[in-house]
Amino acid sequence: MPGVPQTKPPAPRSRPVPHAEGVSNDEFRGALSRLAAGVVLVTAQEPPLDEQGRGEDVGMTATAFMSVSLDPPLVMVSLRNDSRMDDLLAEQPLWAVSVLSESQRHIAGRFAMKGRISDRLLFEDIPYVRGEITGAPLAGGALATLECRTEQRVMAGDHTLVIGRVLSAQLPTQEGGPLTYFRGRYRQLG
Repeated sequence: MPGVPQTKPPAPRSRPVPHAEGVSNDEFRGALSRLAAGVVLVTAQEPPLDEQGRGEDVGMTATAFMSVSLDPPLVMVSLRNDSRMDDLLAEQPLWAVSVLSESQRHIAGRFAMKGRISDRLLFEDIPYVRGEITGAPLAGGALATLECRTEQRVMAGDHTLVIGRVLSAQLPTQEGGPLTYFRGRYRQLG
């Protein structure tokens, strides 16, 4: 019609291709981003590679970590298949967990980076002690630390669930609250 502006109908929204189950990756991630999770640093030491009998320290940030059993004391961490930590824990049964405090956001971010620098440099200026049982780094200032031995590995889609028996549990500090992960960001409670 003359004098009436022509408008295009809105373009149809492109919907991500769903899995056979009917949910897309974006929908799944969006829904689970609404679940607050605690943040931990999982660490292990590679088998001895140098003259001093020490291998390189390896670490990764995890938000999929939970208690599994009280008797025996078991915990579980979810690792992306073929990640450096997944490959290492397939060979090395001893590992550790540091439950990060709200003041340790920088540690969580550092060990979660994609395309990151070598693990040796990541640990360079972070205070830690070595676990007496595992030899793995335990972050200084963590709310709690656990040393574990792998009991079972379960393949679950694109991740491996590693169930570990807790060999030691320490409460190095009572200061501050926990670091949490919610809606794709590290956050403090409160």
